[in-house]
Amino acid sequence: MEHSGVVATSCEVGCTVKGARISVDQLMKLVIHPPVELERFERIRAIADSMAVVNADIEEHALRHMADADSFFGKITPRLLAASSRLRWVQAPTASLEHYLFPELVAHPCVLTNMRGLFSDVIADQVMGYIICFARNLHVYVLQAAAGRWAPVGGEESRVGFASGPGTVNNIDRAHRHLADATVGVVGFGAIGREVARRAAAFGMRVIAVDPKPMDRPPEVAALGSVEEVPQLLGQSDYVVIAAPHTPHSAAMFRRPQFRQMKRDAYLINIGRGAIVVLDDLVAALEAGEIAGAALDVFENEPLPPDHPLWRMPGRVILTPHVAGYSPRIAGRHLETLLDNVGRFVRGEPLRNVVDKEKWY
Repeated sequence: MEHSGVVATSCEVGCTVKGARISVDQLMKLVIHPPVELERFERIRAIADSMAVVNADIEEHALRHMADADSFFGKITPRLLAASSRLRWVQAPTASLEHYLFPELVAHPCVLTNMRGLFSDVIADQVMGYIICFARNLHVYVLQAAAGRWAPVGGEESRVGFASGPGTVNNIDRAHRHLADATVGVVGFGAIGREVARRAAAFGMRVIAVDPKPMDRPPEVAALGSVEEVPQLLGQSDYVVIAAPHTPHSAAMFRRPQFRQMKRDAYLINIGRGAIVVLDDLVAALEAGEIAGAALDVFENEPLPPDHPLWRMPGRVILTPHVAGYSPRIAGRHLETLLDNVGRFVRGEPLRNVVDKEKWY
């Protein structure tokens, strides 16, 4: 089905793009493909005001409208981009862009925006879930409960009796970490990394971070450095959290040398992108005891093959099927971001979440 809004006003002649600020001076059109459901389409059309909105159900319909389209929302293809003559803004429906960008789009003068920032608190919650599981062995106890097995990590023989009380630190104590004594190292201090830092600090944990962009250090972070300081971060951290996007520079960033720089009792957590961690190297590091364990929500290839060695490490590895960004809140935030940017585009205001296409974020 194809729905089109009605253009009701005209503008001056000659549209320009100045950074993220877009000034409009002619009749405008937004093409959507794949199509959105009717309720969302009506919300978009209402905020678009005088801009025509085309909800194209097949690529051929979208193609017919690209020649005079000023903006596009959805999955743009080389064919659609080549058919455009005045395209100035593309809104990606996702935060990640490694599967969205292609050379012609990178080279095109249009402004690209994405959906970053929608998932940050949700993903940070999952990170803290992993950390608490590892600290308190909850993932181990869930498996033991399913088998009807009572076995405290550290050994039942270490249990403190009621008569004597906890006079010394025993093996069960050592197997259950005190979070306020631990350090979290965050690789990638964007929106997700900042939310991880806020939560970790609330548990009393020391937080250190690195990011390729210079930025002010928030008070809950003990140290914030450049990516050149990753080795120092790895050597200090009890939990290493990868919160970076997949970019040309972050692909295969974590290999065997990086795992060897980590503490032997440290855990790796990847909720960034699967391409950042080379899984064969991770498996080798785990088998060699170079790190204590790992929690992964993203993988080089998804779904993770059923015969992959990581499935056979249940006490040391937590594997979740790329669900860290799911929450009942996300759809509403996604629509709000889209509507906000549509309104900004119509009014000629700076857009949210402008992407550096060369860097993929």
